[in-house]
Amino acid sequence: MPVLTVTHTTTYRYANPVTFGEHRMMMRPRDSHDLRLLETSLIIHPAASIRWIHDVFGNSVAIARFNEPATELSVESKFRAEHFPLAEDGVEIEEYARHHPFSYDASEVPDIGRTAERHYPDPQHQLDAWVRRFVEASTDHDTMAILSAMTKAIQAEFTYNPRDEMGTQEPVVTLNSGTGTCRDYALLMMEAARTLGFAARFVSGYLYDDSKISGCAETLIGGGVTHAWAQIYLPGAGWVPFDPTNGIVSDRNLIRVAVTRDPSQAVPLKGSFTGKPTDFLGMDVTVEIRA
Repeated sequence: MPVLTVTHTTTYRYANPVTFGEHRMMMRPRDSHDLRLLETSLIIHPAASIRWIHDVFGNSVAIARFNEPATELSVESKFRAEHFPLAEDGVEIEEYARHHPFSYDASEVPDIGRTAERHYPDPQHQLDAWVRRFVEASTDHDTMAILSAMTKAIQAEFTYNPRDEMGTQEPVVTLNSGTGTCRDYALLMMEAARTLGFAARFVSGYLYDDSKISGCAETLIGGGVTHAWAQIYLPGAGWVPFDPTNGIVSDRNLIRVAVTRDPSQAVPLKGSFTGKPTDFLGMDVTVEIRA
């Protein structure tokens, strides 16, 4: 199993000293059976007081409060972890859920909650029509075949287009434009799954591309920055990762950090500053992953 060292650095630059408001950081993974944390650190300049909380989803969130103004804010999150990726053929679904449609167990429905509900408008039912092609193409309505086909279709038929703007496109916008970022593709996959009654969540984290480790020689999209994908709840298998940006089913190259109901709830770093709008000169983000 690979041992990975992830260094995520964000630097904001200002023309004059500004005062920083509270900043929230979602950069530390949770220790789990598939990702064992070995070492973590968080370095912030200028100095800040840090407190840690678990958000409503159980993600680790660091909250920083600053006492002095500065012309630069730098945040470096670093961790070492051992990754135990799930193989695609390791997804074992309960017999009753192997074919669509099926119903979740009544005991799980209250906890699945809004993750199975559609969140975005589709007045012309364009997303419904797009999803229908995958259901109709699977003669026996095999659950994994349908979801895998969706994942690979987004990778093959859409054009990856990184944007500097904040936020995530609505699924219908991504569908009509045929372009998007990893966050846009993840949300499209989530809403597509929800049209079929599946529970789906948004995942923010990192992607590592090392052919010697993964056995995958193709170039993966999303390395060098934060990455996003979807999880879909399948009885017997739990929350299964689907990365439509790269057509990956399972977490073969994926390092999960935060899991939320909607992309707006998973922002690696957000905060505010007090100063002139023209003081802001720009920002740099780098993600380095060594295996």
